[in-house]
Order: sequence, then structure tokens, then C-alpha cells
Amino acid sequence: MPPELSNKIAAGEVVQRPASVAKELLDNAIDSGADQIRLIVAQAGRTLIQVTDNGCGMSETDAKLCFERHATSKITSIEDLFRVRTMGFRGEAMASIASVSQVEMTTRRVEDEAGTHIEIRGGEEKVFEPAALPSGTSVTVRNLFYNVPARRQFLKTDATELKHIIGVFQNAALANRSIDFEMHADGDQLYHLPVQSLEERVTELFGKQYRASLIPFEEETSYVRIYGLIADPKLARKSRGEQFLFVNGRPFQHRYLSYVILSLFDSWTKQNEYPFYALFFEIDPAQVDVNVHPAKMEVKFDDERSITQLARSVVKKAINQYFMVPDLEHLPDHPRTMQGLSEFGSTQFTAGSSRKETSEVHFPSRINFQNKERIHPQSAEQLYGKPGVQIGDFPVTLTSDTDLKKQERGMGFWQLHNRYIITQTRSGLCMIDQHSAHKRIIYEKALSATEESLPGTQQLLFAQTLELSATDFLLLRELLPIIQRMGFSIELLSGNTAMISGVPADIEIGDERVVLREMLQQYRELGARGNLDARKKVAIAFASRTAVPAGKKLLELEMENLFDQLFACDKPYEDPLGKPTLIYMSLDELKSRFR
Repeated sequence: MPPELSNKIAAGEVVQRPASVAKELLDNAIDSGADQIRLIVAQAGRTLIQVTDNGCGMSETDAKLCFERHATSKITSIEDLFRVRTMGFRGEAMASIASVSQVEMTTRRVEDEAGTHIEIRGGEEKVFEPAALPSGTSVTVRNLFYNVPARRQFLKTDATELKHIIGVFQNAALANRSIDFEMHADGDQLYHLPVQSLEERVTELFGKQYRASLIPFEEETSYVRIYGLIADPKLARKSRGEQFLFVNGRPFQHRYLSYVILSLFDSWTKQNEYPFYALFFEIDPAQVDVNVHPAKMEVKFDDERSITQLARSVVKKAINQYFMVPDLEHLPDHPRTMQGLSEFGSTQFTAGSSRKETSEVHFPSRINFQNKERIHPQSAEQLYGKPGVQIGDFPVTLTSDTDLKKQERGMGFWQLHNRYIITQTRSGLCMIDQHSAHKRIIYEKALSATEESLPGTQQLLFAQTLELSATDFLLLRELLPIIQRMGFSIELLSGNTAMISGVPADIEIGDERVVLREMLQQYRELGARGNLDARKKVAIAFASRTAVPAGKKLLELEMENLFDQLFACDKPYEDPLGKPTLIYMSLDELKSRFR
């Protein structure tokens, strides 16, 4: 097999996306002993990824060898594989990267008078020459996958690929607080992180809202030292991305350990909310295998059970102390529950399953709505005898013709468990999910607003500033034209900060910062749905955040107005994601239930 072909095959494992290149280059810069590292990307890494450091540099010989497969100065014997403390160590990454891109490297050791300049195109060396250079190393990767066009087609949007690169940068910065890090994207400086404490670095990376909400913890045994930070659960997000695990400075993933840590927050978070945590493990390298995954993201501890139990105990203690909760688990005669730790090894967790496992008791019901057929009447007239009429924004106050309309329809409204609205129709019973229904109403209003020349905006008495993470700020910048068409008045400032001076009329004044932040989270959760463009996803995100929630008690007039507005929608029978807003049961079906 020709070397260029084998290198491209290896690149399939090592270089999955631009973030893979950024990670390898950052790992090498960290291993070089640098205390200053700069990452520069353009077009989410498609056209440029550059990492510059002031580390030890390489000799002319090492510079040439670093692009050979399985050539590394970090491993000299088989025993070294079981004592790995460096980040990169396999010696195949640079060869793989160079085979699918255009690479330029400059490097010089402090003790050398001249450095080395190398250029490689698609795995073929083009330039190898001495050069006058500062000490340290700079690696520039251009036009990734230029010679493997099929691989480029599998890359996601620039926003998605940049998010992955930022995640790699965040991992490196969290684990190495003694290094001054910078990151630039398309000419903008996203981060400049001086040498700082863990608390300061978390605040700089994820936002100043964390400053007063971080909970430190630390525990040390003869086997392992565990330390880190968790955040107040009130800052939990609705998507993953701010949960970090490190062992000896190396980021890793561990499904069961992550499940155990997240489950400790269940009493303070809602389902599918994910609080911030960063756990650091310091352990003898001989007690952990970091070579069990092609991308070096998974590790295996010799004593998985002890690591998991200790981590659980340390984090639980920190949470309990923060909320001043007594540790009932250690009181006399109190049953000890280890949340399934005793079954570890046989328990399996499926991807995507909820971490909140509750027991439900089901009582028999005479009316089983689960077995009903969804009936979509052709119009509101079939249900009520007349078309629905929109009488204003929801909620509303009493109008002069409300009683007349109610008499015409001959119906009332009842709320079930503060979640569902029930009313009779000419030929049966209708039950509406209040949150889904209101989501449909707001969604169509939001879409309509983006098409108007003058969207409705209510100006704030005092403008509000909102500090965002770098990923949220970049997403806001990308979506700003659409968001402004919906009625937001927003100005982007420096330092990942936005200023809000006006909001759509549907937003309650005082919630504008929360609404905008959660809109960005919801937009990201929608992912790359093929049937939704950016405008529709923004409208869904806005509707999901501002719709009346399940559990909110409504007045009868509010329920009636919601009905009217729902049946004035183009698609009243489903929410923006296709879930039903109502169920309908005819009198015949109801009668059959009592036979």
C-alpha cells in the first residue's frame, strides 16, 4: 500500500473534522512546555487552523521526523505506554493531517541559531529549509480535506464546526491554567486567558454569571486526588456542553460517571437540564489506560468502582453543604442507597435516555385517551359551529362581546391539572395542551413578524446588557438579522456582550435576558433539521421559551382567548415540531366507553 494511501486511511480515524486538527496541534503545544499558546481559525477551520507556541521547539531532525508515521519522541518503550503523561504520543497525527491538507511548520529550539521551515502538500514535502525564527513552534494547516472532497461534504455548518473547535479550546484551557491562551476566529478575538485560577478561568470561558455561583470541592486518598468546581443548579442549561472530566490533565468521556454526577442534581434541576461541572482526577498513570480509544477520549481506570464512588461522594458533599442539606445517608439505621453503584458492571445505559428514573403508579381510567384516534376537523366551524375569532394577544382582559360569544357557542372552559384545557363541542369533547397550543400561536406570529417591514417592538426603559459565552455570542451574531426582524432591538458589543434595548410585545418586561439566552440554547438543540431553515428554528426557539408553561393556572377568559387564537392559526392541530395540540372525542366514542 503506498504511504500516501495509508496516511489518508489513518486520517479517517485521526482527523474527523477541523476540531480534530485543533486538538492535535494544541496537545503538541501543551506538551512542548509552552506558557503562551495562540489558536487562530478561519471559516471554522476549513481554510485555516494555526497554533503558535513559545515552547521548546524542535531540532531539524525532529522537525522532519514529526511528519513520519509512528515517529514520536514521547514514547521510547512499551512500558512508557502505561505511564503516559503527555497529551499526544502515538506519532501518527501529523502525518495524517499533512496527508489531507496543506501544512506549513516553523520551529526553533532556544539553543539553536537557526530554525526549520517545512511545507507539505497532501503528504508530499515541498519545502525543507533553515530559517531565522523565534524560538517555539508554529503549525499552519490550510484547506483541510482539499484533496478528499468527499470528506468535506460531511462537515457541518460553520457554526457547528466552530462550536466543536471552541469545545477543544475550552478543554485545553481548563486543564492548563498556568498557560496564557488566546483564540481568534475570522479576525475576532474570542478569548484571551492569562494565567489564572480555575474559578477565574471558568468565569472567563463561560460567562460572568458563574462568578458567584461556583462550588469548589477537593478530596485526596492514597489512590487518587479529586478536585474541581460545580455550578449552582439554577444556571443549568437545557443542552449538554458544559460538563468536563479530566484525568492527569487529559479530557475524557465516561458515560456512567457522567450519569452518576448528573443524577446528584436531580433534586434541584428539571428533566433534561444539565448543570456545569469540571472534575479533575490526579492518579498514578499506571492506574489508568488512556490508549483505549482512537481519538484518546475514553479512558479505563483499574478500579472504576472506587473512582465512581469517590467522585459521587465528593460532589454530593459539596452540593449538600451549598444547600445546607444534612447527610442523611450516614445517620444510624438510615438505608444506604448508592443509586445503582452496587450493580455497576451489569447496568447498561442507552444513549439519549433520561437520567431521571422515577417509578410511576398507573391507575385504571374509564376514559383511555391513549387509544383514541386523532381526528383533525377541517375547520373550527365543524367543532364550534362558527369560525374561531382572534380577539387580541394572549392573555387578555374582558371584552364587551365575550359573554355573547359564549352564549352563541354554548360552552365553557375547564383546566385539568393546570396543563390541559377542556371544552365541549357541538359533537363531543376537545382537550388542548395549553403549552403546545400557545407555542403554535407564537410561532406563527413570530414568522409573520419576520416578513413585516416594521416588526412590533416595545422599547425598554433601561437597556439591558447580556454577557454570553463565546459560542452563544457567535450564534447570536449569526442569527441577529432574523432575531431583529422578530422585534428584538439588540446591539453587539465587545467582550461577548450584547445590549438589549427593545423586545417583541409577547415578552414580559424583565425576562428579556433570560428569553434571549434560552432562545439560543433552544435553537442549538433543534440541530440540523433538514426541514427547518434558520428563520423557522429561531421562531420555534422563541415560541418554546415564551409560550405559557404547563402548570400555569389560567382564567376562563384566558383559556377562551387561547382557543380563539389557536383556531385562527394556519395549522392549529399541531405545534411547530408536529406534536398534536389537541385531541378530540366524539359523543359516539364517549358513549362507547360506558358500555
